Amino acid sequence: MKSLRHAVALLVPVILALGAALMLLVFGAARRVVTPTRRRTDTTILAVDTGAQTIELGRTLDTELPGRYGLFTTGTYGYVKLGAVLSADATSVRRKLLTQIEPGARIDREATFSGWYYSSPAELHLRWENVLIGSPAGPCPAWYFPGSSSTWVIQVHGRGAMRAECLRAVPVLHAAGLPNLVVSYRNDGEAPRSRAGAYALGAAEWRDVDAAIAYALRHGAERVILMGWSMGGAICLQAAVNSGNRDRIAGLILESPVVDWRTVLRFQAREARVRAPLPELAMGALEMPFTARLSGADDAISFNRLDMVARAEELVAPILILHSDDDGFVPADASHALQQARPDLVTMPVFTVARHTKLWNYDQTAWTEAITGWLAERGFSASA
Repeated sequence: MKSLRHAVALLVPVILALGAALMLLVFGAARRVVTPTRRRTDTTILAVDTGAQTIELGRTLDTELPGRYGLFTTGTYGYVKLGAVLSADATSVRRKLLTQIEPGARIDREATFSGWYYSSPAELHLRWENVLIGSPAGPCPAWYFPGSSSTWVIQVHGRGAMRAECLRAVPVLHAAGLPNLVVSYRNDGEAPRSRAGAYALGAAEWRDVDAAIAYALRHGAERVILMGWSMGGAICLQAAVNSGNRDRIAGLILESPVVDWRTVLRFQAREARVRAPLPELAMGALEMPFTARLSGADDAISFNRLDMVARAEELVAPILILHSDDDGFVPADASHALQQARPDLVTMPVFTVARHTKLWNYDQTAWTEAITGWLAERGFSASA
């Protein structure tokens, strides 16, 4: 008996230590989910030829994609635009430079591949202005592109991104006569910071979009279309079911959207080789007020309320989903499930290869036709 008590006494601190280590892992994983991320380097610049105006990049699933893209760099240039793939081998890709690089420029090796392409509203050569939207979080900066229609589009960027992500969509929407309001929201690096400075995955950010809807209605809009990119899609879907102005939401355009966070986080955990049950425990921690705050969140996050497949019957406005089946970051499974749950509302043309939020870059023609066709079929135009 004495030896048993001695063994138990030795095991107790080990068990407590293991429990503490597990909790640290859980809170660490949960914190990564809600902590705003900034650009992470994911691309290596191997060479720049200023004579031929070409750039050689390490080959990845993104850098090998056809189309036009951007590259965040450091050194002489902060951002350059990339054109067509000129050649490739097993380890590298040579692309045309669409930004003129001067001889003698310093370009560091580490870079971030981007689908944004446009980095400033001035690049669109359209009339625009800076506006501020008063939201519960504080004044949120937005870009306003006027149009002749009384139907406005409110564009919402994704996680770890900023408003410039949305600029690719402005020309096609402007051509339909639709005013564009490209907004920011709490904790995105442009809008005000919340108490904890953490993302709520759409559970709180929708209120900032609701304020943008109210702003549009005060300034001449009769109805609005919400367009959300990635996490911006989750935010728009929450606004569609929670907003006091939801009867003025005439439609949604969702680009590579998060429709159900559990699906996304489980997928990303598998890609990162994070084993069960850590992802489930991390999501569980974010659902309880005390452990959510220990994980860095402002408040508890209900993943049930963020599951728009389960809440599909609450949706009433027509939805266009643009999502590549080869997204690689936010799987298209939940988007397909939403389309299957509400075929009366959801239009989802087939896209492949394009990767996450890069459909415009990969196939601008098909992407544009999908939007213009959907707008025309539903009467969303300057005359509507």
